Parts: sequence; C-alpha cells; structure tokens
Amino acid sequence: MASQSLSLPVLLLLFSFHFFSAKSTDFLVGDEDGWAVPNPKEADRYNKWASHNRFNVDDTVHFKYEKDSVMEVTEEEYKQCLSSKPLFYDNNGDTVVGLDRAGLFYFISGVSGHCQKGLRMIIKVLEPLNLSPPPSPNSTAPPHNNSSALDLLSVSCPVFGIFFVFFLSFLFI
Repeated sequence: MASQSLSLPVLLLLFSFHFFSAKSTDFLVGDEDGWAVPNPKEADRYNKWASHNRFNVDDTVHFKYEKDSVMEVTEEEYKQCLSSKPLFYDNNGDTVVGLDRAGLFYFISGVSGHCQKGLRMIIKVLEPLNLSPPPSPNSTAPPHNNSSALDLLSVSCPVFGIFFVFFLSFLFI
C-alpha cells in the first residue's frame, strides 16, 4: 500500500517535467494528408495549416509525399512558383527540414504545375523569447549581476511544477 501511495507522486513528478521542459517539435506537414496537391477549393490549404501552428527555432517540419518533391526557395521564387537553384531540395518521399532560424521559410513542390495548384507554403518561425532588456547605447556603467526574468522563469517553472505535483499527490493519498 505504501509503495502505491509513493508511486503516484513520483509518476506525477515525472509527468510534470514533460510540461515544464523546453523542447523542439516535429510538425507533420498537412497532418494525416501529408504533402500532396490540394483540391482546387483548398488551394491555400498549406498556408492555412501553417498559420494554425506556432513554429520555433529548432523545430522540424516533416513532409510525407508520393511522386513529388519539396524545395525551400526564396520569397521571389515562391511568388513565381519556380526555382532553378533552390536553397534545399529533396524527393525521397519522407523529408525532414530543420527550422534553424527565426523568420520566413518558403516551400514549394518541385514537380511542374503542382505549386500553381497550391502545393506551396510559407512558415513563420518565431523569434526566441528574450526577456532581458537590450543594453542602452549610451550606458557607460558596468553591467550588474541581477537575476533576469528569464533566469527566474527557468527556475520557477520546474519549482512550480514540483510544488503543484506534490500538492496534487497529497489530495490523492
């Protein structure tokens, strides 16, 4: 009986680390439908899909497709639906692209006519959260060593999580 009452708080503690840890996410492009030419009524399908997700630096986008390809291109090439020298190209049917910077990423199909039919997408990767104020350009004073809000946040989330889990465990004992 004692081992069962102890296992619940330990299980809840381990589960809480899932919610309070920072990690990257792998997004499956187009969800279960994958990367395929949309029907004519859904020509903006992939941009709608991208707009419903929040992409961060170090996330990945996973393209699954058949008899097609994925190209990362410039904004101008995206608008033209054409690229002779893409930034990235793959046609293996199972492509993972790392989002290694904040900003816009432009993707199109490399198969002739597919981009014009809607097989293209813009992904906006958010700037990393920086809670520290920028240094003043006129500041001549040496920097002081106060804890930043980011330090407080990085400590308080796990501490809050542990406190919350132990509080919940006492409710179940």
